Amino acid sequence: MFLSLFLSIGAILTFFSLLVVNAYAAGIAIYEQGVSGLGNAYAGAAASAEDGSTIFYNPAGLIKLNKPEASFGAHVIIPNANFKNTGSIGRNPITNSTYSLSGNNGGDAGVTAVVPNLYVSMPVDERLVVGLGVNSPFGLQTEYDKNWVGRYHAIKSKLITINFNPAVAYRVNSKLSLGLGLNFQWAEAEINNAINPITFAKFGDFTTQDGFAKLKGDDVSFSWNIGFLYELSENTRLGVSYRAKMTHQLKGKIEFENIPTNSTKIFKKDDVKARLNLPPMLSVSGLHKINKNWTVLADVTWTGWSRFEELRIKYDTLVIGDTVITTKWKDCFRYSLGISYQPNTKWIFRTGIAYDETPISSDKHRTPRIPDTDRFWVSFGVGYSYSERLKFDLGYVHIFFKKSYIDKEPVGEDLLRGGLKGYYRGHVDIISAQFRYAF
Repeated sequence: MFLSLFLSIGAILTFFSLLVVNAYAAGIAIYEQGVSGLGNAYAGAAASAEDGSTIFYNPAGLIKLNKPEASFGAHVIIPNANFKNTGSIGRNPITNSTYSLSGNNGGDAGVTAVVPNLYVSMPVDERLVVGLGVNSPFGLQTEYDKNWVGRYHAIKSKLITINFNPAVAYRVNSKLSLGLGLNFQWAEAEINNAINPITFAKFGDFTTQDGFAKLKGDDVSFSWNIGFLYELSENTRLGVSYRAKMTHQLKGKIEFENIPTNSTKIFKKDDVKARLNLPPMLSVSGLHKINKNWTVLADVTWTGWSRFEELRIKYDTLVIGDTVITTKWKDCFRYSLGISYQPNTKWIFRTGIAYDETPISSDKHRTPRIPDTDRFWVSFGVGYSYSERLKFDLGYVHIFFKKSYIDKEPVGEDLLRGGLKGYYRGHVDIISAQFRYAF
């Protein structure tokens, strides 16, 4: 049994590594960490403990898994994000004159991606369960046409994370269980953008051709998550979980293309570093079984995005000064409600809604790298038990995005990037599938 379990883990980890390279999410937090909960819009995620994804949502929920099992899920995320220019202008710092920025609207900035999750759990005895989760808690990918109007702000932005989350749950008594998890996370970021040709004038290069910059870096960091599960009765339970903050010190290289002759002495390949502050998360969930068929679920999740105030890129030898993208994000909440209907032991049907607040504090701090906004979820799901050992889950979500605006001025850090003005319309569809096998 143990040999087959570890061979299965190895095969699935190989598949995970091939898929996660295109991870994308609204904002950079990925909440799609399990398929069974997706059907309920993750209402009650810290209390339901249906499968191994509870390692992410509340490790104390492992205590509800009384057989060794493995689950593997994948989410096909299909985003749509379209920008409309409403009068973006640039400023020439030499003549102090303004001009209309050239370029199109950038096309659809959303990139379809597959985000997988893997979970394995193993009861040690009636009071102790251990488990391992492999997931991608944060991710981002947006990409615009190379000649779009906001090309000096962003062309391509990409963040990948792979997180290993071993966890343990301990039953204190018949009502209370506690959980603890550790998180070892690898992150890789890649960003590129055009360079305004006015930048090169101070070095004696008078050109109308854009230059291009590409930066790539990675890091490994560590954090933890805890939770408790309290069973008020056989039909009602409460779950609370906390995921601690994490900081990545990304290190890598920057390279340049299409740089005119004199400026190549300044814009050359160099080592770079950047600090990425990822947030703590606190979730409170409830679950109540009305009867043998119907269950209602609810969740409130707080995310501490206020620690992400800026992205500052520092260069080892370049004398161009730090590159700064001011974000000034704020803490935000996510609210969800769900209902499950189980007509028999074979089938379960799920639905849910959620309202997810954006951390972006104002239109002037919205960046085309992450054109995030408030969003509303409508979700549906179904689970099927093929046998006592093998189960399948399917889920679908449509996410409605609130219209969002960018209102930047060509001053300060955006002097040469330009005053990008316009709005975004978009939505996301998510199709998810999972199988679970009990050993």
